[in-house]
Amino acid sequence: MTDTSPPFRGIISGDSKRSHAEVADRADRIAGGLQRLGVKQGDSVCILMRNDIAFIEAAYAAMRLGAYAVPINWHFKPEEINYVLKDSGTSVLVGHADMLHQLRDAIPAGITVLSVPTPPEILANYKIDPDHLATPDFGTDLESWLEQQRPYDGPALPQPSNMIYTSGTTGHPKGVRRNAPMPEQTAFAERMRAMIYGLKPGARALLPGPLYHSAPNSFGLRAGRLGGALVLMPRFDPEQFMRLIEVQKIDTIFMVPTMFIRLMKLPEQTRRKYDMSSLRHVIHAAAPCPADIKRAMIEWWGPVIYEFYGSTESGAVTFANSEDALKKPGTVGKIAPGAELRFVGDDGRILPQGEIGEIYSRIAANPDFTYHNKPEKRAEIERDGFITSGDVGYIDEDGYVFICDRKRDMVISGGVNIYPAEIEAALHAIPGVHDCAVFGIPDEEFGEALMAVVEPQAGVTLDVADIRAQLKTSLADYKVPKHVEIQTQLPREDSGKIFKRRLRDPYWERAGRRI
Repeated sequence: MTDTSPPFRGIISGDSKRSHAEVADRADRIAGGLQRLGVKQGDSVCILMRNDIAFIEAAYAAMRLGAYAVPINWHFKPEEINYVLKDSGTSVLVGHADMLHQLRDAIPAGITVLSVPTPPEILANYKIDPDHLATPDFGTDLESWLEQQRPYDGPALPQPSNMIYTSGTTGHPKGVRRNAPMPEQTAFAERMRAMIYGLKPGARALLPGPLYHSAPNSFGLRAGRLGGALVLMPRFDPEQFMRLIEVQKIDTIFMVPTMFIRLMKLPEQTRRKYDMSSLRHVIHAAAPCPADIKRAMIEWWGPVIYEFYGSTESGAVTFANSEDALKKPGTVGKIAPGAELRFVGDDGRILPQGEIGEIYSRIAANPDFTYHNKPEKRAEIERDGFITSGDVGYIDEDGYVFICDRKRDMVISGGVNIYPAEIEAALHAIPGVHDCAVFGIPDEEFGEALMAVVEPQAGVTLDVADIRAQLKTSLADYKVPKHVEIQTQLPREDSGKIFKRRLRDPYWERAGRRI
């Protein structure tokens, strides 16, 4: 019998559901409790949780006080977490109980620790020590604490966006601290989120990516306030993902290209089992998407797939719809409303159309930002009011922007600039390749040589010589990696992105140099 009951409105995670009213009440009481702990406007509240309704509530509570919620990447080691706790200046850490147990010696003195019960959907998806589920003796159980708190009843304060710590390639991560928006900036941001994210009142949104990342965090916090539904996934599972779309009548999703790739690897009969017709706006970002995967997804789901390019610091500076992707394979779209882009050569010259340069951008209507405690690092990335995240690319004669690679990922071999992203796209086109990473390693003759690490699909055996031969059919010889390795499991972030540094760094450490 068909279920004709109206779909649930609120936030959903596994079997847990909380209505918008319940979330608002809990967030107000957390805010009241945080205020009584001394948290005030401009302060930081650190959050160490996997995707969970309590994560959203804690972030809303901090924002209610005009404070900065600071999501911490839960993959960080204790010393890395210790650094963020100290650098952010927080006096409160809200975290899942099982994670807190590992941090006894990493939490600075004077920080109040609120322990969130690790929910069943997290326990079902991760290997967690059962001895670490109780509230640690240095923490306070959030639920018991919450029963004693009165709702915050202070003045409405400008709400800053969460302070995200970017994962630095060298040194410590940097906290991107953006000013609270002025009313006109808020209006601009609302219009942009509606266009980029596709979020509108009543949206039924699905978030399969981690809330500690910048764009999923922004998407999730916005989606949770629109009166529809926000469905959180504890981790991405392709078939469960499709099941949720069908059951929850999902219309809006934020994704990363790795998720597309994993969906397309499913047997066709599995993909046909689920009804995807509710989808209206699927936005992706964070990494290059192979053009053939993008085309296949559009053929499957229809012209509902969109893409933006940007960074935590810049916001979304380009935007592409499905038509753009089919017309200009590989593009990240045209320059977004309100954004300005410059492509700058190594000599500092602003380059014309078609020439590859470092991308600098500006969105004048966005609130400005600094790197928390590191204003000098903010100055390093700015040129005439434009900032860069280190990507290189070009704009073509029709106004479409293409990203070649990260400047820091660019390999200079024998004096020639080589962009690994192009080679990775060619590797993805080889049958049997599940994923790959291309990077530079030390080479006595050329300075750097290309290394490709390739992960095969389950049950597939790949041959190194065959891979190199296939690459030679589509790439110039100097772009074919000198070294190719097959690995069954590449190290990954929770979003599915490959930890390329973990693959690359050992080679440079053995060589005793970084470049």
